[in-house]
Amino acid sequence: MKALVLAALACATLPAVAQEKVETRELVGRVGSRPALIVLHSIRRSDTNWRVTGEYIVLPTLARRYLEGERSPERGFTSLREGASAILFGHPSTGELRGTYRDGVFKGTRYGPGGQEREQFEFSEEFPSMEGYSASVACEAADAAYSSHLSYVVDAGKLQSLEWSSQVGSDNHSCRVAGLAQQPLPGGLKAVSGACAVTFRDVGEAVKVSAENCASACGSGAYLEPMLVDRRGGCTLLRPRER
Repeated sequence: MKALVLAALACATLPAVAQEKVETRELVGRVGSRPALIVLHSIRRSDTNWRVTGEYIVLPTLARRYLEGERSPERGFTSLREGASAILFGHPSTGELRGTYRDGVFKGTRYGPGGQEREQFEFSEEFPSMEGYSASVACEAADAAYSSHLSYVVDAGKLQSLEWSSQVGSDNHSCRVAGLAQQPLPGGLKAVSGACAVTFRDVGEAVKVSAENCASACGSGAYLEPMLVDRRGGCTLLRPRER
């Protein structure tokens, strides 16, 4: 009897599992007059309701705000509470983003913790083209437990060379990627070697360089933290750890 009940429960939950959909979107834009990046992770609860978590980073200061809330694709309305802690429950809110998210554009108004209107924001899933981008970069960036060296040459959107290495902690775990081949990428540049991919995105006042699926090029405790490269060729870690 117990087995039959468990089987029935399993069958009852199968449609819900099958319908669950997860989306991750990175968007570029502004909060007020400040350039910013936002990453949103959406889990569909029903056809008209999605649970959303994520974060946005104000690029000039690297101020980071965590987000959680609801999105209704049917109505286009999205409301996201923001805070300075990755766990928002039990922590004071720093504000709220309220707006519409349609056709790859999230825009609206940012409110303060007391409900007062602060500034307008707008983000887009469409990043600027980098077909005309040219740069010769060799830079380093570090925080308390991580250091990284990035060098590349791009000529009119064509990647000529790329080498990126990092070292993590006192155990000297490291990563190194080089010799990647360029592939087409709308709104950016992309270089790959096997599963490992390095992407370049124009985020306004800087170029964001990030790696994905590059574990085979890294030691067990190492990684490649995304970098921001400014127009003078200087590098900054996108999410530096506090010292």
